[in-house]
Amino acid sequence: MGSGSSSYRPKAIYLDIDGRIQKVVFSKYCNSSDIMDLFCIATGLPRNTTISLLTADDAMVSIDPTMPANSERTPYKVRPVAIKQLSEKEELIQSMLTQVVEQFSRAFKINELKAEVANHLAVLEKRVELEGLKVVEIEKCKSDIKKMRDELAARSSRTSCPCKYNFVDANKKMTPRRDVPTYPKYLLSPETIEALRKPTFDVWLWEPNEMLSCLEHMYHDLGLVRDFSIHPVTLRRWLLCVHDNYRNNPFHNFRHCFCVTQMMYSMIWLCRLQEKFSQMDILILMTAAICHDLDHPGYNNTYQINARTELAVRYNDISPLENHHCAVAFQILAQPECNIFTNVQPDGFKQIRQGMITLILATDMARHAEIMDSFKEKMENFDYSNEQHVTLLKMILIKCCDISNEVRPMAVAEPWVDCLLEEYFMQSDREKSEGLPRGPFHGPGQSDQSHGPNWVHQVCLDPHVRNGDQALPCGRGTHAAAPLGIQRPLRGAETKRRLREREGDGELDGGGHRHVVVVEREKQRCEKQRRGCYSELTSRCT
Repeated sequence: MGSGSSSYRPKAIYLDIDGRIQKVVFSKYCNSSDIMDLFCIATGLPRNTTISLLTADDAMVSIDPTMPANSERTPYKVRPVAIKQLSEKEELIQSMLTQVVEQFSRAFKINELKAEVANHLAVLEKRVELEGLKVVEIEKCKSDIKKMRDELAARSSRTSCPCKYNFVDANKKMTPRRDVPTYPKYLLSPETIEALRKPTFDVWLWEPNEMLSCLEHMYHDLGLVRDFSIHPVTLRRWLLCVHDNYRNNPFHNFRHCFCVTQMMYSMIWLCRLQEKFSQMDILILMTAAICHDLDHPGYNNTYQINARTELAVRYNDISPLENHHCAVAFQILAQPECNIFTNVQPDGFKQIRQGMITLILATDMARHAEIMDSFKEKMENFDYSNEQHVTLLKMILIKCCDISNEVRPMAVAEPWVDCLLEEYFMQSDREKSEGLPRGPFHGPGQSDQSHGPNWVHQVCLDPHVRNGDQALPCGRGTHAAAPLGIQRPLRGAETKRRLREREGDGELDGGGHRHVVVVEREKQRCEKQRRGCYSELTSRCT
């Protein structure tokens, strides 16, 4: 590029005209005639005047594009020779010759330009080739980076448990909603309000927005909004954020959250817990029920520990999911727009936080025996003024509510069994693909539905009912199971056990599975028993 540019540099000639120095500049593409005319103009002579240039030692200088350049200190002297008078014919010939010379000059210029352009193109082609190689390398690097990102995304995908690598998408889920209306969006009918206080409430009939309105109503109905100065808009915004942080799992989803909270709400009313518990205790029970499974990934603690997920590593294999639920709950409350406890004094908030953590951690079934044994010890001399006794009772309450889907009418309870088994099978497939130990549920076709509910009734619900009978206000002198609606599923569990024992009465199909011929008859008898319990429930509650 540098050598090409220098070839266009004009030439400067200095002339001495009667003691005056005149600088004349011309290009190398000018011909002799052009230069002669240029010198004539510079000296003030006619264009057709013949002149000669002399050096300082009177040597003549050829007037053409290749004439040597001089400096201001060594100017050429101009000497007019003669004014040539041309005839009309000669002028015409000279003009034609001048045009011919100009055409040849242009042709030569074009050839030179072509050569220079060719050189420039060659240089540019080399540069493009080098840049192209760089682009190829950059694209290769981009491709490698994309592959690495895809691999990381695949490892942290839903199929391999998202908690293995991250917890919550803070940018998406933790951002509070600001477009919450200041007025109630849904108004509950008196029939809905009455049904909401009963354990027989059908949670499958309600959409997410309607469930949110029901939860909002519970806080108003229990006096929590009034007693703790909760701003209604903040309450709605908090409930929306909680909803956004429940995943679309088959079982552990927002509907399960609503199911547990609605059962807690019905137990508070049916057992008149507000007569024994403080409003702070009621607030802790309700809020812990809403938050108890936040951001549940759909894989239980056994998987978390065996797969050595990030949650298990973070919480040292100690209730990793329950600890995570607590952490997400207070991450949401840390947002000023979602902090329903903003008007609670620091000591009160400390009590709420400790109470919620205690109750949510109690939902870990690995602690079931420990909690039940502790509660049994306190049952003989249970004292509502004893904080430790009340805390244990609250732990039993949230544990009952957590598995309360089985104490509802059959039409409400049975879909939950399918949801629970689907989640178990999803985890079982994951454990099999990762070579991890598999739980008692091995997958579709390898476990019947009666196994899960029976385990819940035998190990969890039955002991809760026996021990809660004496502690709850509605259980003193009667039977706590009746007003709570827990007697129904125990009978249902016995029916399921009888169904399993009588499977031999059925026939084997081609796959080796038994068809139980008495299912419908047993279901009808079970439903009849439940209707009897509803009547008993109504009479006791009135």
